[in-house]
Amino acid sequence: MVKYIFVTGGVTSSLGKGIISASLAKLLQARGLSVTIQKFDPYINVDPGTLNPYEHGECYVTDDGAETDLDLGHYERFLGHPTSQDNNITTGRIYQTVINKERAGDYLGKTVQVVPHITDEIKRRIRALGKTGEYDVVISEIGGTVGDIESLPYLEAIRQIRLELGSGNAITIHLTLIPYLSAAGELKTKPTQHSVKELLQTGNQPDILVCRTEHPLNDELRRKISLFCNVDRHAVIEAIDADTIYDVPLLMKDENLDKIVLAKLNLENNTEPNLTAWKAFLKKLKEPKNTVRIGLVGKYNKLPDAYKSINEAFVHGGASNECKVEVEPIHAEALEVMDNIGDALGHLDGVLVAPGFGERGIEGKINAIKYLRENKIPFFGICLGLQCAVVEYARNVLGLEDAYSTEMKPDAAHPVIDLMPDQKSIKMKGGTMRLGAYACDIKPDSLAYEAYQSTVVYERHRHRYELNNEYLRDFESQGLIASGINPDTKLVEIMELPGHPFFLGTQYHPELKSTVEKPHPLFVAFVKACLEYKLKKAGKQNDSSEMASKKMVTK
Repeated sequence: MVKYIFVTGGVTSSLGKGIISASLAKLLQARGLSVTIQKFDPYINVDPGTLNPYEHGECYVTDDGAETDLDLGHYERFLGHPTSQDNNITTGRIYQTVINKERAGDYLGKTVQVVPHITDEIKRRIRALGKTGEYDVVISEIGGTVGDIESLPYLEAIRQIRLELGSGNAITIHLTLIPYLSAAGELKTKPTQHSVKELLQTGNQPDILVCRTEHPLNDELRRKISLFCNVDRHAVIEAIDADTIYDVPLLMKDENLDKIVLAKLNLENNTEPNLTAWKAFLKKLKEPKNTVRIGLVGKYNKLPDAYKSINEAFVHGGASNECKVEVEPIHAEALEVMDNIGDALGHLDGVLVAPGFGERGIEGKINAIKYLRENKIPFFGICLGLQCAVVEYARNVLGLEDAYSTEMKPDAAHPVIDLMPDQKSIKMKGGTMRLGAYACDIKPDSLAYEAYQSTVVYERHRHRYELNNEYLRDFESQGLIASGINPDTKLVEIMELPGHPFFLGTQYHPELKSTVEKPHPLFVAFVKACLEYKLKKAGKQNDSSEMASKKMVTK
């Protein structure tokens, strides 16, 4: 029988329910169990696809084309398995389903209510992954914080489903905060006590408490939390601040979280978690042999979560090269008004131009790419980053001064980037882009092939605009080649510039498929190119210094 784990949060948001869920899942997976995680988000939006990145961080896209919460990125990066539509459910989707059923007459004229109709739909979604037969354990993370009005239907659904499943088949883990008051010089348990009390009022008794803290919990504090929260002493888990999110599985193992979960779910498993590959990754991450500094040119740099997958892909690609990647955020709009772009980019070992939508910051991205191309500094463009590279090349190499994307200028004289044909009749914004994984044929003897070592790959997309194939022959005749093509639509997926240390753009989002144990090949190749560029530059500087010294001696 499938076992279910529910993860709730209290006291405050952003405590790291997603990381705790992913860490627990990793430990159970390392014991040989098949595990998946789903996220329930209490907002009314059907999905995060139409949300501003400043509101909710990045929109993570799955293979089957779901626009989801960024926590699903954590799930995939930790577990190494793809997620799907069923792994992220919002209140908007729940209500949309119930309303559609009501309109279709499925409820036979009954009054549609939160209980039982909304809660029944939540329970159906919780059980959906378990019914596939693929998993031993399903972890359901409930977004938001206990006490939020929006979360109440989910907590009621959890109460009901735990009763229906019976003892030993479902447990609740409550993530809470133990704040440190510097004035008093001590950790305070009262917020946690109130949080658990709030949870109890919904009919849910937590089985395990995971306590986020800046300082270690002593035995007396654990005893106190156990007594006043009615949780077993050994089930009070310390989750102290870690150096990286990738330390958390090992910290949870030291706290025996996986053993406690197995015991409470009546799962017999005496296999010690096999974390050899994970530990090897951590060793490379923490003991790098080199460092590179890579610029990230975007317009959402004030919120790191807006580019979460890119930042994590740099971590993976860096570790693979035994190299620490220092990411320097650069606001695209600032590059539009600078007299000398070199002041912002000249010290870097490489630059990634980020994806995005809209006109703001576009000219800054184009200016950056021109500087990187002309000065032979490694460049990597993703989605809009590729499109900006195409516009830059068209203007400055092909001589098409009015080249642009029709997203920014619908009446552009030279629309080198244009709306995809199947997008031109679409009016609705949510869930209507080119989404999910598509095939890409890669040309041999290309930079892309050198990275992938494969002629066919499947990558995830999220876009409406594409290279206008009417201009493709012009680009290739002037040196910018299409090294990746979709075999069905003939849409360009990758463009690169031979002879440059690294100049490559992708229409798809490679960052979405980078995991701890399988770093994305393009990020590995890009970091390698940045490191080679840095070492070569340092070698030239040393040669210049030696020549200068010799001249001084001669004189």
